[in-house]
Formats: sequence, C-alpha cells, structure tokens
Amino acid sequence: MDFAGFAALTFDCYGTLVDWESGLLAALRPILRAHARDLTDQQLLELYGDLEPRAQHPYQPYRQVLACVVRGLGERLGFQASQAEAESLAASLPGWPLFPDTRAALQRLKARYRLAIVSNIDDDLFAGTARHLGIEFDAVITAQQARAYKPSPAPFLLALERLRLPRERVLHVGQSVFHDVAPARSLGLATVLVTRRGFGATRPSQGEPDLKLPDLETLAALALPPQRA
Repeated sequence: MDFAGFAALTFDCYGTLVDWESGLLAALRPILRAHARDLTDQQLLELYGDLEPRAQHPYQPYRQVLACVVRGLGERLGFQASQAEAESLAASLPGWPLFPDTRAALQRLKARYRLAIVSNIDDDLFAGTARHLGIEFDAVITAQQARAYKPSPAPFLLALERLRLPRERVLHVGQSVFHDVAPARSLGLATVLVTRRGFGATRPSQGEPDLKLPDLETLAALALPPQRA
C-alpha cells in the first residue's frame, strides 16, 4: 500500500485502540459467576457478538445496547440480570485497557496525518476513553451522532463530511470485517484490518481489506517515511 496519497486515517476504537475483548470479559465474568454460569472466553464472546447487533436496531444509545446485551445473556443462559448488572457493562467501559502500542502509534501518526475516530459508542462513554488515548483527534464520529451503528454507512459518511476530504484520501483502520472493512470498502474507502486477536465478539463476515497488519506499531512503521539519520 502506498500511504503517500492519504491525508487522514480514521480508526475504529474498541478492538483496534482499546482491548475490547479483555474489557468485555472482565465485566461479564462476575455476572456469570454470580448466577453460577460458566462459558469459555470464546463462547461468551460469540454470544456477545450475536446479541449486540440485535440490540442496535432500531437505534438506541449504546449504554442501553449494552444493558440489553446483559439481559440477553441472562435470557440465553437461564437467569434474570438485575438492573445493577445490566448497567455495569457500560459503567466499566471507560476503564477498558488500551493495547500497549496504541498511544505511541497514535502520537507518531498524528505528526503526519489527520486522525479521526469512527466508533459504535455514545459521546460520554468515548469521552471516558479519550482521556487515556493521549492525543486530540481531528474528528470524533460516534453512533450517537450518526444515529446509526456500523456496519451502517452513516458513521463513515459523517466522517467524510467532517474531514472534508475525497474518499481516496482517507484510510480506515479497524479490527472487524463486519463493522469496518465491508462498509468502508462499499463506500470506496481503502481499509486496513488490524488482526490483533480472534474476532469472537464480532459477527463473521465476508470481505477483504487492502492490507492486513498485526498491530498499530506496524501500521505506524509502514505509514511514516523513515527518519533520516
């Protein structure tokens, strides 16, 4: 991929910058233990990946989506989640850990590109995460602003409107074919799939990115010209 033609990079946040699956598991495990239920990590993430998109249509705030997911887990596994349990997943989200290379890679990329977030999140929940990311983004597009969740094209179209750039000048970076690669490519955007780990918490989907990379450190190394000695 020739990065010279890109002026902006848009990023999925949770799963690409933030260790989404670790955050989910840490928040959901206590609920399952409280009701004497036991699933493997993969089983729990796959169940989440089935429940979440169902709760996103029609649109409702992500805080409510996460509460619906917790209640849905209870329905599938034979227990009734309390109100506190239903609210606990969203409450945990601002504390979910970043991947170790996230901050350094974003700081390096910021020196060359405009950077934006395109995320299935509420504004206030992202604000909690943003404090840990260490940079100021040129644009932040949330599902709350677009009134739609990826894989809807609406968040991507809003990003293009805010950035005021032609599509060929924007590269989208994400960890999900379902949420990121397929809808971005349908709009003519180039895409990078970051394959940090398995995709248990996202629905399987067909689609090929322009480039696959293992992490953001590798992205920064490829996207930036080598420094002169």
